[in-house]
Amino acid sequence: MGLLDSILGAASGKNAQSGEANPLTAVLSGLLAQSGGLQGLASKFAQSGEGNAFQSWVGMGENQPVSNDQIQNVLGSEQVNAIATRMGVDPAVVSTFLAEYLPKIVDKLTPAGKIDPAANHQQGLAALLPSLLQSLGAQSSTDGPTQA
Repeated sequence: MGLLDSILGAASGKNAQSGEANPLTAVLSGLLAQSGGLQGLASKFAQSGEGNAFQSWVGMGENQPVSNDQIQNVLGSEQVNAIATRMGVDPAVVSTFLAEYLPKIVDKLTPAGKIDPAANHQQGLAALLPSLLQSLGAQSSTDGPTQA
């Protein structure tokens, strides 16, 4: 089972009885909330020496990639493990997923090329995720699993 299949499987079925519209939305919303929104997440990346990468996701240019290790370094193993537990997947899957998709998510949440402190990023995330998951599902059937 590939990375995306693991995340999508966890997102679509495991927590359906909990009443959440989409557990992946809840997990990503929780990540934003725990980090202090996009501004807090930007600060975490800056403090970990990865501020340039985060700013590239916000800006209008090409998104710089980050590695699993960089995600672990920025978020900390405790937060990655908590997300993994909530999703019912291995922490390495969470790091890989976030390294691959967090740049795209941040990019989509900042269409004007800057973080809007007045924007409701939780609502934006909820609106963004269905189309993102749909596009990821289409990619996974053609790309196959990716190795970092």
